[in-house]
Amino acid sequence: MSNTKNSEQRAESSEQFKRRLRSGFYCLLLTAYCLLALGCRQDMQDQPRYEAYESSKSFGDGLSSRPYVEGTVARGYRDVNTAYYTGKTANGQASQGGNATASGVMNGALPATIGNTQGAAAGAQQQQSGDVNVRGNVGGKVPGGAAGATGQSGTPGGVNEFPFAITADDLNRGEERFGIYCAMCHGGTGFGDGMIVRRGFRRPPSLHDDRLRGETLGHFFDVITNGWGAMPDYAQQIPVEDRWKIIAYIRALQLSQNAPVAEVPENIRNQRKPAPGTPTTEGGHQGTGGERTP
Repeated sequence: MSNTKNSEQRAESSEQFKRRLRSGFYCLLLTAYCLLALGCRQDMQDQPRYEAYESSKSFGDGLSSRPYVEGTVARGYRDVNTAYYTGKTANGQASQGGNATASGVMNGALPATIGNTQGAAAGAQQQQSGDVNVRGNVGGKVPGGAAGATGQSGTPGGVNEFPFAITADDLNRGEERFGIYCAMCHGGTGFGDGMIVRRGFRRPPSLHDDRLRGETLGHFFDVITNGWGAMPDYAQQIPVEDRWKIIAYIRALQLSQNAPVAEVPENIRNQRKPAPGTPTTEGGHQGTGGERTP
């Protein structure tokens, strides 16, 4: 009887020991899991990083602190040149652009032609046509002023002087950019007879129209930047400096087709007869006999 009782006690003690061992194992396993989870956590403040002025073998100069990228400007410290970046005056008022001399030089810079006497009328006609440009404005609308006012513009407050001196290299760059981004619609000489126009796309106005020859430089900058009529904006494709160089080339194109006879050297005046098929400012072409053809 006592042997049986002792056996039961030993069996019970053995079972209790196993339970305690199992519980201890689970506790150890849970503790190990928690420690592992904590070991994998990495707060942002504890991430691997270089301290200020700490040395580094990753760069040739041995410094972990890298110099600023050329042209970097701290937020809030940019010296904004309103005319350069927007083509408009700081107060939004139209720029007179100085006085044009007989030689065509304006204050030492490549000039804009002046005397837009058809701006308001042309804008009114296009407004009646119902064409709406990509910005939701009526295509061709020329706000502000009456017909005959000097310097009327489709872009109020547009500047009429280049923000930097234009050199021959700038004109060459403008010609190159014009050929890439503009010639497919406006044509190589600006008469609006580009290749895609010949394929059925809407014809843009000739850059040699009196209205556009009288526009301010700021108007062309605004059109390139924001688009106009069926023309989309080119702000992403064309950097600010290149926009001004394209405008300089446009002025050169306009001058090439509308230069006063008195300013043409006498030895080449007789060579200025248009060749057959040369586009005209009205969008037509010169025939073999000099007559205007559609």
